[in-house]
Amino acid sequence: MTPLRLVVVDDHPVVRDGLRGMLGTQPDFDVVGEAAGGTEALAVVRASRPDVVLTDLRMPEPSGAALIRLIAPETKVLVLTTHDTDSDVLPAIEAGAVGYLLKDAPREELFRAVRAAARGETVLAPSVAALLLSRVRPQRPLAAQLSAREREVLALIAEGKTNREAAALLHISEATVKTHLLHIYAKLEVPDRASAVAAAYRRGILK
Repeated sequence: MTPLRLVVVDDHPVVRDGLRGMLGTQPDFDVVGEAAGGTEALAVVRASRPDVVLTDLRMPEPSGAALIRLIAPETKVLVLTTHDTDSDVLPAIEAGAVGYLLKDAPREELFRAVRAAARGETVLAPSVAALLLSRVRPQRPLAAQLSAREREVLALIAEGKTNREAAALLHISEATVKTHLLHIYAKLEVPDRASAVAAAYRRGILK
């Protein structure tokens, strides 16, 4: 198996060294670059073409959502930060991050998140999902209500289940799950899985 190519972006050298050492323990990971800020990150990403970029949010510009917009969706972006306010979480996800973890996440959770991010799967940490629910009030009502089945599909996606896993749990076909997701995206007016989960918590659909 070809190792996943990773780039670590953080303005603290100790954090970068720690992540490089931790990720280096996994045979399917290859840390091909690192950066201390947005401008350097863009150059490293262009030169190394990684599968996943693990990035903090607050660092030399461009940072946060601005940096993510410049990288995603060509490269999968997994946010790894200590900042968990709604002003950090929502813009990052809406900018195209496939996941959002806090730096106190266990290493095994981080490893799973990196692999899931590389597959394009949603990897919102449970703590971040809880923050979305508790800190962000529902906004405008939905243009159309989600069906009971669509809510079931969305809840499983929020738990990190793949389409195949959701299909097996609901005893439906994978194609049907994909169709439900397309309907969910249309009703929530979002482009992808991560944005759908974020919107669902924001509007009180998921609790």
